[in-house]
Amino acid sequence: MNVIGEPATLERAPGRSGGDLVLRRAGDDFEIISNGVFLMDTRNGESERLLVRAAVAALGPGGPPARVLIGGLGVGFSLAEAVALPGVAAVTVVEIEPAVIGWHATHLRRFSGGALDDPRVLLANADLLDHLRDGGGGSDGGGYDAICLDIDNGPHWTVTPGNARLYGPAGLDLLAARLTGRGVLAVWSAGAAPAFETLLRERFGRVETRPVPVPRGEPDIVYLARP
Repeated sequence: MNVIGEPATLERAPGRSGGDLVLRRAGDDFEIISNGVFLMDTRNGESERLLVRAAVAALGPGGPPARVLIGGLGVGFSLAEAVALPGVAAVTVVEIEPAVIGWHATHLRRFSGGALDDPRVLLANADLLDHLRDGGGGSDGGGYDAICLDIDNGPHWTVTPGNARLYGPAGLDLLAARLTGRGVLAVWSAGAAPAFETLLRERFGRVETRPVPVPRGEPDIVYLARP
């Protein structure tokens, strides 16, 4: 029997990244826990939506329809924002965990708004690094106009040690290679990551930081980087 106010475990599944992946319910909201570490919940989503909205807005008006890559399906806020934006032609979502994908057919469907059924959306059940190395660059290999990363709690707080490679020099080179000439890289972080920002500024010509206030603690940060 659960104590009043204590999150209730709804489902538990083995995670491809190691350990257990747990979906919990807390009142009207849901939480995803990976190997005992809190990943995300459905309480707000403002910064996850900003991640995509700011990246697409940075492309500027008048260009061709945007092709967007979202690294991490999560609870679906980023994907829901992408399909709602005018001028987005195609969205590729890369999610490593089959359980997370499955929860969007049930508990989490209302948060992604059923966006996985949108004909513009391509879902890849894969590791993001593998997807990028295998030449993932849109349906015709022409690259992405916006790459939006939300697969960790931040560059300095990764779900697995292996994900740290994505935020280092080689990972940033790989991400940059998958961008179109006008492309934008957007990275979500639960708090400032100064060392990562330094790497971004060494690799990209223009870097912006967008703080997003949260109810408790330091603001979330969205990093925007352009060649």
